[in-house]
Amino acid sequence: MSQKSPRISTAACRSPGEKRMMSYWEPMTPIKQSCLQDRRKVPLSGRLSTTRRSSMWTHTRHICLFSQVLDRIKGSVFPVPGKNFVRLYIRSNPDLYGPFWICATLVFTIAVSGNLSNFFIHLGKPTYHYVPQFRKVSIAATAIYAYAWLVPLALWGFLMWRNSKVMNIVSYSFLEIVCVYGYSLFVYIPTAILWIIPQKVVRWVLMIFSLCLSGSVLVMTFWPAVRDDNRRIALATVGTVVLLHALLAVGCLAYFFDAPELDFPAPIVPAHNATTVITKNL
Repeated sequence: MSQKSPRISTAACRSPGEKRMMSYWEPMTPIKQSCLQDRRKVPLSGRLSTTRRSSMWTHTRHICLFSQVLDRIKGSVFPVPGKNFVRLYIRSNPDLYGPFWICATLVFTIAVSGNLSNFFIHLGKPTYHYVPQFRKVSIAATAIYAYAWLVPLALWGFLMWRNSKVMNIVSYSFLEIVCVYGYSLFVYIPTAILWIIPQKVVRWVLMIFSLCLSGSVLVMTFWPAVRDDNRRIALATVGTVVLLHALLAVGCLAYFFDAPELDFPAPIVPAHNATTVITKNL
């Protein structure tokens, strides 16, 4: 009894290119014609609705993110007495967009304002020649980004360690602590611009005022996290947080604005060679 070999259609043996070429020349079936007619009946706005919906969603998301960052900036500049910044503004939804750009803006603001301040202080002196100091940008970036990331990392590790010792301690995530530190630095951006004023008293008053605002945000955020711990440890923790914050502000003011600039002496123009007369005693 002979067995029939399976029948292989020629369409299955065609390459993808041949199938594509054949589809151009094959007559349309009624099903294909009905599908094409149904698609032509759909308006162009309906076909683009998906794209528009995705673009509108992205635009709405950016607006929501901007309003969220703006609210957190307002909360860091105008802290509510007795209110926790994490519980009031972050609400388990930390972001790195605001802290990153706040630190970047502060770096360039301090570097540019420091150069302008030194220029205005020595303006009019004949022995001073202005030379822009671009190294201040790298120094400011190293100091500010190291503070905004390494200090939260150390504080987060300390809180996790104390949380294992004392169960009642409130623990924050690392991103929440970074978010608090990043937004607390925003008040120094307008302060650094006002530090261009060549009056040391005005500069130090502005620095103390900004330190009180930003330091209060840190104290009201981290004091509830350690107040159930040992009294000395809690006070030492909050004191260390405020001390490091004050060292950053004082260091930036002292190095970039109050550092004495050496006056470059005016170039000495050599006198024309005079004719020297040598007399020889006879």
